[in-house]
Amino acid sequence: MKSGRLPIWWWGFVVAGGFIFGLTSNGLAQPFQLPTANQALLERGGEDRFFVGTVGKPWTSGTFGCVRSEGWQIHEGLDIRCLQRDKRGEPTDPIMATADGQVAYLNSRAALSNFGKYLVLRHRIDGLEVYSVYAHLSEIRDGLRAGQNVKAGEVIGIMGRTANTREGISRERAHLHFELNLFVNDRFPEWYKKTFPGQRNDHDAWNGQNLVGLDAGKILLEQRRLGAKFNLLQHLRGETELCRVQVRATNFPWIKRYAPLIQPNSRAEAEGVAGYELALNFNAIPFRVIPRAGSEMGGKSKYHLLSVNAAEQSKNPCRRLVTKRAGRWELTTQGENALGLLTY
Repeated sequence: MKSGRLPIWWWGFVVAGGFIFGLTSNGLAQPFQLPTANQALLERGGEDRFFVGTVGKPWTSGTFGCVRSEGWQIHEGLDIRCLQRDKRGEPTDPIMATADGQVAYLNSRAALSNFGKYLVLRHRIDGLEVYSVYAHLSEIRDGLRAGQNVKAGEVIGIMGRTANTREGISRERAHLHFELNLFVNDRFPEWYKKTFPGQRNDHDAWNGQNLVGLDAGKILLEQRRLGAKFNLLQHLRGETELCRVQVRATNFPWIKRYAPLIQPNSRAEAEGVAGYELALNFNAIPFRVIPRAGSEMGGKSKYHLLSVNAAEQSKNPCRRLVTKRAGRWELTTQGENALGLLTY
């Protein structure tokens, strides 16, 4: 880290206006805290002071979800506006760990990713393995290494605008791209090589396709509202279902890593598990997993679409997981790829 940019690395927590990030007003700890000093998300009408939209678009294009390309392109993070700049107009906001965790991955070569320089932290929250991403950094804190523990509020880098995209990020749009994710599959490198032969994968299992996004803004606002009653597992179980799919697979990493999402089924316990029924949200997260016995399995294909929530598909179509042909719902190639990665 260059001298003069952040002379007080020993900050464990950053205090702004008497509020210590990560605590409720009564002092009870919350799972997540905002990763910068920008608190406008939590203020009534403060969204346009918190989010940075894409060029020529409103602040909503910097939020999570189907907010790009007229609703047909997903944005899996929050683009958080900077609060402080140096004499050249470059952002200097400290970036802080959203929760206690461990450095899982860091990329210090901006040219290798449209995230530019970025960090991934691993957390354990309410029994779930969660990953936070901090992208477009100008600098990553000196000495950070994979496997190193960090505390919530600990400074891990400096906001920037690094990226390898052709158009780049202007000074005016400088921001932190922040994500909360679940990890799909440890076997991602093998799956990617098989599915996309000849294509580069510079980030091994930490390729962005292997991190599936949760709505971090919704989570931060809900924990603010519920305080100590907020529970991430219960939040995830309350996701809106886009579709329900049956998969003929019994040994894939998701069912072990995210075992709390599995619902008991006495029939499968008695007869043996022949596959799983998955409730997917629009971003292909299997937030409800039900083991099924062979006698409960329909169809003969590896992936069998059971139902589609047409209203949710109309509202959030950007992952293009399903489509309707000749009056019947079908999995798309994108939908089958998502299930292929999940069950590989």
